[in-house]
Amino acid sequence: MKLLFVCSENRLRSPTAEIVFSEYEGVEAIGAGTNADAETPVSGDLIEWSDVILVMEKSHRNKISKKYKELLKDKRLVCLDIPDNYECMQPELVSLLKRKVPGYVSLPFC
Repeated sequence: MKLLFVCSENRLRSPTAEIVFSEYEGVEAIGAGTNADAETPVSGDLIEWSDVILVMEKSHRNKISKKYKELLKDKRLVCLDIPDNYECMQPELVSLLKRKVPGYVSLPFC
């Protein structure tokens, strides 16, 4: 399963999700950002690569939906509603991700 996690700058939330969920057997995870100056900007290639796209906020979902409408036809696009209040790998963020993501994606046990 290929999971694409998206936040604004790909510096805090989505890299945390990438690290956490890459630990699961059979899961590939990549983080990206919607901003032009993101560490890894969202691209059409990443949208096509992914099985599920998990965004942190509604604004990320809106930007991706608008820019990549044609590529999203057979994709699942989920908003996790995780605000930009956390540091990378902050335990509360890790815990929140581990609680929210399995509600949208079937994950193997780690």
